[in-house]
Formats: sequence, C-alpha cells, structure tokens
Amino acid sequence: MTARDTAAVRRNRDADWDAWPVDAYLAENYRRVHPCDRGVIHHHSAFYRRFAPGTLARTLELGAGPNLYPLMLAAGASRRIDALEPGAASLAYLRRQLTQGPEDSWESFYALARALDPALPATLAEALTRVHPVHGDAAGLPDGRYDAASMNFVAESVTEDRAEFTALCDTFVRAVRPGGQLVAAFMERMPSYRIGSGPVWPACPVDAAALRAVFAPRTTALRISRLAKDRTLPEYGDTGILLLTAARPAA
Repeated sequence: MTARDTAAVRRNRDADWDAWPVDAYLAENYRRVHPCDRGVIHHHSAFYRRFAPGTLARTLELGAGPNLYPLMLAAGASRRIDALEPGAASLAYLRRQLTQGPEDSWESFYALARALDPALPATLAEALTRVHPVHGDAAGLPDGRYDAASMNFVAESVTEDRAEFTALCDTFVRAVRPGGQLVAAFMERMPSYRIGSGPVWPACPVDAAALRAVFAPRTTALRISRLAKDRTLPEYGDTGILLLTAARPAA
C-alpha cells in the first residue's frame, strides 16, 4: 500500500483558494506566451469562430482564476462573459484588470487571439468590458443559464477525488442550455502540485480515456485532442494538455 493509498483524499473544500498565489502563478505560466498557450488559443479560437460575432448572449468561464486569455477569446462571439471564481485573490486580480486596465504582459496573448479571430474588439481593454467577475463556485450554478461555457485547468486541478472531478464536469455540462456548447482544457495526468515553494494543491490525474468516460454519457459531438508536454513550463508532473469540445444534448 502506498502513502497515497493511506493518506486522506483532499477535496476542493480542503484547499484555501482565497490564498491562491496569483503572482507566482502568473510568473510561472503567463508572463509570456508559451507553446502550450499557443496551442490552447488556436483550439479555443477555432471553437469561438463557429459563432457569428455577438450571437452568444451569455457565456461562462468556470473557475476563471487570474488567466485572461480564455476570457479574451470569448469576446468576439459573446456579449456577456461571466467569470465565475471562488478565490478572493484571483477575483481581486480579475477586478483590477477590468478597472485599472490589463497588464502589458497580456497584450501578446491578445495579439495572437486577434490575429486568429478578427471579430475580436480592437483592444484588449475593450474585449474585457464584456467580462463580469462573479464570486462563487460551481455548486451555485443554475441549470441551463448559458449559451456556451469554457473551463480551463480547473476540474482536474482542485480535487484528488475522482467522484468530485466527475461531479464538477457534470455541473459544467449542465451550466449550458440544451444544445449549448462547451470548450475546455485539462492538464494530462497531473498529480497534486506546487506553485513556486508554496503548499501542495490537490489534483486528480486524468487522461483522454478518463475524460471520455465522464463526458461521453453527458454530451454530444465530443472531440478530444492533445498537446504535447510543454518543457518551457515548470515541472508540474503532467504529460501534456487535453483539449475538449462538446455540446449538451438538445433533448
């Protein structure tokens, strides 16, 4: 029996998300465009280009964190983007980006996003006017509110409990109306992890088969693809990134 077998399984509620290390997280992951960012941005941009500009009345970013590029990618198709975030530190960062203007480091992300989707507003600041930070978590989401929903590095990165991972993914699907669209990114096979020299955060290692087992019974038009491990990032123990698109069944 391993130490992991005998240790208590940590769930979402066991981590102090109010104390998420925003500055260290951004420094490790988002102060420049990494190869994996390019891959995710290309994938998600193709998803949003399926919709005519402004035709999605309301979309969701589930567990937004301090990562702005999923929000900017939605700004061409979506008239309102709810950035749902439970953590006080991440929520404060998002609000500062909206009220004080986005940090310069995000401009290279937006240049790539706009090159891929000319329907995006002329400036990042204008794109972010569509974003509405919302303090809350998945438990409070009503069924079927959104035309589309996005989730990036969330469900697999907040719990060690496979059942809770499945429940979070189920809530993600049910957040969109019947026929509503879904786009997501997951760290592949990532164990519980550290940001900098801080505490260990809970994670649930998943692969493409695990995603298919969760999403296939709940969605239609399921597509899963993979990005190779990005060696320019810190070593989190992952083996790459899994990208997903799907729809909630219409009936």
